Amino acid sequence: MILQIAILLGSFLLLALAGKWLIDALSRIGICLKLKEFVLAFFVVGIGATIPNLIIGVVSALNGIPELSFGDVVGSNIFDISIVVGLAALISRGGLSSNSRTVQGSSIFMVAIALLPIFLIFDGNLSRIDGVLLLAGFGIYILWLFSKKDRFTKVYENCPQKFSRGEIVKDVFYILAGLVLLFIGGLGVVHSATFLYETFHLPLGLIGIFVVAIGTCMPETFFSLQAARKGRDWMILGNQMGNVAITSTFILGIVSLIAPIKIVDFSPFIIARIFLIIAVLSFLVLIKTGQKITRREGLVLIGIYVVFLIVEILTK
Repeated sequence: MILQIAILLGSFLLLALAGKWLIDALSRIGICLKLKEFVLAFFVVGIGATIPNLIIGVVSALNGIPELSFGDVVGSNIFDISIVVGLAALISRGGLSSNSRTVQGSSIFMVAIALLPIFLIFDGNLSRIDGVLLLAGFGIYILWLFSKKDRFTKVYENCPQKFSRGEIVKDVFYILAGLVLLFIGGLGVVHSATFLYETFHLPLGLIGIFVVAIGTCMPETFFSLQAARKGRDWMILGNQMGNVAITSTFILGIVSLIAPIKIVDFSPFIIARIFLIIAVLSFLVLIKTGQKITRREGLVLIGIYVVFLIVEILTK
């Protein structure tokens, strides 16, 4: 038992550290390549932050427990939209600005994409056909993101003028090392989740929603809090919406193609589905009103997750 707890905590530590290395290295390379703010926030950082979810999804699917990945995605989306955005708003200098047209438009897409797998699995099964639909949704989202030239006109501000070759090589090393450590951490998390499932008969969905999801959210949590302290609020909202879009469509689409997701015990997802709807709709309303998520509104988002946690505990 103690060994399994040590493996789980060690795996989470690997996911957190390797994920942070990966995000930081991708960001620096993106700046070095003079990528625009839009591409850096919504795409490059978003992909880096969701690699832990992807690795755990693929590993769980190959091990015949893809339900764990579905729980991870649902739990991660609730955690990102409520806790991560809420904490970032609290420590930011003046709230999280959302006056960008890309942020405003992408928020509507995010709501639709976040809820799509919830409705597709209403029958208790996310089939390979559903997986194709999710990947198609991801493709539509990407086409929309890259459809307008004005999203590529603003260069990342305060970027260094020169990067040495040594720094670039070091960042490439961090990316490769991060991927290896993420894979090892993913194996450890799936192993520990299987142990909890078989030993304590805990629902895989519940393990994914809380245990796995919180662990996979640590890299973007560290990144968002760091960005909030530096006043880069545009990266926070862009990163979180990118995370939700990528996990809900691309990752679940890949997982369901490998192994269709069949929910045997749907009870853990009933409350999670309700609170995911509450979280994304609250996020949308807060972004649209005043074009800023204030510190008070950040507390509201954090409160949603606290209530979600309490309700889940009381109903088990």
